[in-house]
Amino acid sequence: MASTTIIVTGMTCGHCVSSVKEEISELPGVTDVRVDLESGRVEIDSTAPLSDEQIRAAVAEAGYEVVA
Repeated sequence: MASTTIIVTGMTCGHCVSSVKEEISELPGVTDVRVDLESGRVEIDSTAPLSDEQIRAAVAEAGYEVVA
């Protein structure tokens, strides 16, 4: 199992959190996504490591940006 933590900017409400969780959850092997709205911190658990490109594309699809 792999775990990745990123910081996402632009989220302001529960709908934002849901959008980010939904897009990341669709990546192959993702088993859990936890989002902290206040800090922008997103923790992703997956069966195999995810590439930065995969994660950034999923977050961009939701309309947000990975900053760290």
